[in-house]
Amino acid sequence: MEFVFVVPREKLFPDSYPHGYLPFGENTPRSNSLESVLQQRVEEHGFFVEREYAERTPSLKQIIPYTIVERGGEVLCLTRTKSGGEARLHDKLSLGVGGHINPIDLTPDPEGQNPRNPIPQATQREVLDEELIVEGPHELRSVGLLNDDSNPVGAVHVGWVQVLSTQGDVRVREVDQLVGDFKSVSELQDMLASGANFETWSSFLIPKLDQLISTPSTRSAQQPKHQTQ
Repeated sequence: MEFVFVVPREKLFPDSYPHGYLPFGENTPRSNSLESVLQQRVEEHGFFVEREYAERTPSLKQIIPYTIVERGGEVLCLTRTKSGGEARLHDKLSLGVGGHINPIDLTPDPEGQNPRNPIPQATQREVLDEELIVEGPHELRSVGLLNDDSNPVGAVHVGWVQVLSTQGDVRVREVDQLVGDFKSVSELQDMLASGANFETWSSFLIPKLDQLISTPSTRSAQQPKHQTQ
């Protein structure tokens, strides 16, 4: 039985429900930024429930770290094969790497600290330990939120959008579930315009890619916790 991390919709969005991509922005003090406010709501109101229950309960929003991988101005584009766990996303193109947050993502970090924000550990586990091999230094920054209540999948999920920038080699670990290669922003935009089968969240992000992958970072460069040869 899988348990996933959720935040009550009314606690995450107390005033109104955004649609599409909501950028965090760079022009407010960190303590007052939209990112900080939303992170505080995640930490204060998030909890774990059975995934089966969460998938049929739109009053709960499953938080999904959704990470764009960028290298030299190109973006990793993935195809989810029919061996993947989410049947509703089979054969769709995606720019986002990541998945559900599980209880393991709130375990103490190596320094023994108990996190209240599970997003960093979930990102490490999903992106760097399970789905991809990213060699060499990388930089990770949060850039915005994705919400789409117009379909059954979107109604019970919300995407925490991040950009991982690297100059090193990137390879897919889960070759039975994912196929991917790097594409230019213009190529992705042409694919979207021609009707390529992108999942909804990725279709929201493609028109924003020029800005997303060139936004100055507010994070310091990070090394992976371990190297995979």
